[in-house]
Amino acid sequence: MQKNRTLITKSFIVAGLVGTVVLFVGWSQGQMPKAHAYHSKAELLEFRGGGLDLPIEGNTYFKGSGTCNGCHGLDDIPPVLANHNAAGEDVNPVDSWRSTMMGNSAKDPFWRAKVSHEVAVNPGHQSELEDKCTSCHAPMGRYDKFLTGGGHYSIAELVQDPLALDGVSCLACHMQGPDSLGLLFSGELRFDTNDVVYGPYFAENLFGAPMESFVGYTPQGGAHINDGGLCAGCHTLITETADLSGNATGDHFVEQATYHEWLNSVFNPEQDPEGGGVTCQGCHMPRINDPMVISALYDFLSADEYRRSPYGQHHFVGGNTFMLSLLKNNNQDLLLTANAVHFDSTIARTTRLLQHQTLLLETEVESRTSDTAFIAVQLTNLAGHKFPSGYPARRAFVELVVENAMGDTLFRSGGWDDSYDVIGHDGSWEPHHNVITNQGQAQIYEMVMADVNGNKTTVLERAKESLKDNRLAPLGFTTSHPSYDTMLVAGVPPSDIDFNHYPNGTEGSGTDRVHYHVALDGYAGPITIRSKVWYQSAPPRWMEEMFIVVTPEINTFRGMYEAEGAAPVLVKSDEIVDLSTGVDDLQELGIRIFPNPVREGVLRIDGIDARVNRIQVYDVRGALIAERMPAAPRSWQLQLPHVAGTYLVVVEAEGKRFVERVVAF
Repeated sequence: MQKNRTLITKSFIVAGLVGTVVLFVGWSQGQMPKAHAYHSKAELLEFRGGGLDLPIEGNTYFKGSGTCNGCHGLDDIPPVLANHNAAGEDVNPVDSWRSTMMGNSAKDPFWRAKVSHEVAVNPGHQSELEDKCTSCHAPMGRYDKFLTGGGHYSIAELVQDPLALDGVSCLACHMQGPDSLGLLFSGELRFDTNDVVYGPYFAENLFGAPMESFVGYTPQGGAHINDGGLCAGCHTLITETADLSGNATGDHFVEQATYHEWLNSVFNPEQDPEGGGVTCQGCHMPRINDPMVISALYDFLSADEYRRSPYGQHHFVGGNTFMLSLLKNNNQDLLLTANAVHFDSTIARTTRLLQHQTLLLETEVESRTSDTAFIAVQLTNLAGHKFPSGYPARRAFVELVVENAMGDTLFRSGGWDDSYDVIGHDGSWEPHHNVITNQGQAQIYEMVMADVNGNKTTVLERAKESLKDNRLAPLGFTTSHPSYDTMLVAGVPPSDIDFNHYPNGTEGSGTDRVHYHVALDGYAGPITIRSKVWYQSAPPRWMEEMFIVVTPEINTFRGMYEAEGAAPVLVKSDEIVDLSTGVDDLQELGIRIFPNPVREGVLRIDGIDARVNRIQVYDVRGALIAERMPAAPRSWQLQLPHVAGTYLVVVEAEGKRFVERVVAF
């Protein structure tokens, strides 16, 4: 339909439930007409570029994302004004959100399968299990029933409820009030039911008339919208423990504690008052500072006084590219509202966050003999919580490959096989390693849950304690933090002082340093060392216990899972070349390399004679810093880069290569 414009206001189209279309141009004495939705289904489909309709239904307290889409979705009616940055790029929140895990939380086939698995194990707990799970995955359905006194909410109700199927939709966050912020967890959410919608802006000229008249909510500024406590209600989850007969034991298990992990880090402003901290929203809703028009249909909102900044992009990405790809590839079967382009955008953002804002990786040869290369791989967690965090299926692992000069593999730890499992994985679970001495060992960062008998389990309701939780701690994480009991490290021996410790022994480094002893069996040539960190959100061993059970939901997910393949995703990689031989015969040549250590950046090499063909200086990563060939006169003085570290001086003489390690401060 063609849109007419006034000089001030875009023509506003309101579709009634019975299909009557009424056209309003401007206002009549400040009054706005009541309506059920901004646009007709045909218009919504046009704006969205294909895909299923977003729900425009409402229940007692909530309305679907389709009612927000009219103003806060795609604005493509020239001249385009709303929800575009200064470069003219569309950043509308609805299309960013709809292809995220939050937007598809109620349709997630893994979640549906897991709920059915828990119910199959303890069928007498079905009502409580489904009600607890839907409180976070389908809050607008579950809480509408809860607030109207309707009792437990079920999966059977969810699949028939458009508002529940809208997942963690707009109002699931923007209707949460500031009361009890960061104090209630495990799906205990507090909604302001006074027809208020909170946003991050406190402008005096807040233009709320359209939302009040057409949607029935009054927009209001709320500082808590940018507070990490807004995420706490679902991202710390404590479950009650049942024994193998389904009887409650009185124990509790922390299924996930992402919010509390953030509290115990320098990202929490209270932990780092000078740095200011970074909230959950700061990473998962990256800000842009462009002055933004945040609502479509009204031209006058393009005036400077109505533009808003900063603008939080509704990316909501973590690291789960596996599930996003599975959703994209089963879009029609799962009845999703996002299309392939939306999913591709979210997958790209997720990959970018995972590979550029999650880890640092450093590889170093600590020493080398004719028999063994002593290699260290150090991981530094850049996330504001543990890595991996969230649902306990997720894991990361280190792969280390050492090759000789001909490209033959001398050593490999932590690779993965055709079944997408880690090579060398122990039968039940792999212990944490500080030192790895053979290829049957691998460093895997994960949570491993135990039941009341101390056996590994993936049934959440049976979980009593962690056999292992060596997931990388965030920077600033300490065991003395008041909430440490919510995020215990388990299975890491106290003797491993490399885990979350600085060299001086204090906690909070956010690092782990893994030591590899690689047998060389007399090989004295150069070696290439490649280290990689891989991430899996749905590893095969986590699925084994669930796939034994037969339910329609498990069968559906299993078919999708096997078709998708659970290949790990590369997070970070590093490569160095070590040229040392483990043999130092430079003294026999009469060559002196000094001073060592180098304190002012100037290195001298004396005693060079006609037997020396070439001298090269490399940094520890194998990059050539300087070269002298032919090597004359008898003395060479060179300025090292103004970078502290380890350097290798390689002297070629009489058909041999001799290496000396030099340290610069």
